[in-house]
Amino acid sequence: MKRAIISDVHGNLEALQAVLEDIDRQGVDAIFCLGDVVGYGPNPCECVKLVQERCEMVLLGNHDQGALFDPDGFNVGAERAIRWTRVQLEGHDRQPKNAANRLTDFLGELPRTHTAGDSMFVHGSARRPLDEYVFPEDIYNPLKMEHIFELIGRHCFQGHTHIPGVFTTTPEFLSPSVPRSAAEVRIELPPVKAMVNVGSVGQPRDGDPRACYVVQEDDTAVRFRRVAYPCDVTCKKIHGIPDLDNYLGDRLLQGK
Repeated sequence: MKRAIISDVHGNLEALQAVLEDIDRQGVDAIFCLGDVVGYGPNPCECVKLVQERCEMVLLGNHDQGALFDPDGFNVGAERAIRWTRVQLEGHDRQPKNAANRLTDFLGELPRTHTAGDSMFVHGSARRPLDEYVFPEDIYNPLKMEHIFELIGRHCFQGHTHIPGVFTTTPEFLSPSVPRSAAEVRIELPPVKAMVNVGSVGQPRDGDPRACYVVQEDDTAVRFRRVAYPCDVTCKKIHGIPDLDNYLGDRLLQGK
């Protein structure tokens, strides 16, 4: 199966629409979403609806959970954004016309893990699917990496850090530096285990403001796709919402 794997949309409608258009040109069989559809961004309801409509499999992310319950472990700006997001979702669900499609019900029923063959799909890590970060510098923490790799059959696809790349058991982190003049980089997967961070659609943090996602065609390699979108439009939307910190918009322009 040829899959497109997305993660960390974070209420960024412009980025999600651009990525879905790019995915449609790739001829994939299915789209998987690894969570954090909402949080930070100005269009949570629209993004949930699109993901619900287009994705075959969707996982729960920590921001999705925070929008449903009391947010825990977030900084001040992120918590304010989560509480604003909750108000938007609840406002949508209170409208009589939306009684048959309550967005909070959809998010509340999402699983934390998914397995297909010898591939695992999570938001955070195989050890703590909802909220464990696995950063590139964790390759210097062999105990952490060994514990996580023990839980993986062959491949684990994840998001959460917004930093795309492939972790090997060596351990090594293979970063997909996509030139601004190119749309993708292909990374060969090791013959044994690997963790693949698919990056972020709605809030990249690797210095490249373009949206990021992965195409998986087989067990030998993955393609990291970068998609330009009008991030200035999303930034202006965020600036126009008092409950969203202006920094959440400004960072989109820099990919940080």
